[in-house]
Amino acid sequence: MRSLKNAFAAALLLCSAMASAHRFHAGITDISFNARTGNTEIVHTYMAHDVEALLANLYGRQFDLTDPDDQDVLRKYVEGRFWIGGQDKARLPLRWVGMTADPEKVTVFQEIEQTPLWKAGAIHDNVLIDFIPDQVNTVNLNEGNAVRTLTFDRNQLEQPTR
Repeated sequence: MRSLKNAFAAALLLCSAMASAHRFHAGITDISFNARTGNTEIVHTYMAHDVEALLANLYGRQFDLTDPDDQDVLRKYVEGRFWIGGQDKARLPLRWVGMTADPEKVTVFQEIEQTPLWKAGAIHDNVLIDFIPDQVNTVNLNEGNAVRTLTFDRNQLEQPTR
């Protein structure tokens, strides 16, 4: 009987650990200029669980992010919540390059064609922040030998790049 109680307690502990395993919500975006192509490249990485929960909540169904139609839904969402403004405050034209998804993460690739990073004046990042109150997005701006980091949350959705 004692072994059964210990096994039950261990199972409860395991279930409790699994339920609390996903306590933080974070996204990472790396932005850098590719001198070879002349493009500024943007790579976003989000937790797959958070993206799946967002899409299920918005549309009431499960999504298959290997399906081009479902990827298009995510594309529209990201494009509506992440943008880079030029020094004149107008949005720079971000081009969707593609995305990958696996059980752990969703990675989105964008670029600004023929535009160096120094032309950016501000970044707006509300991806998942509008859905998950404690979401924190980190944006790393790689400008040659220097990397600057900006942090976005529900209190700070837009920041200057300089």
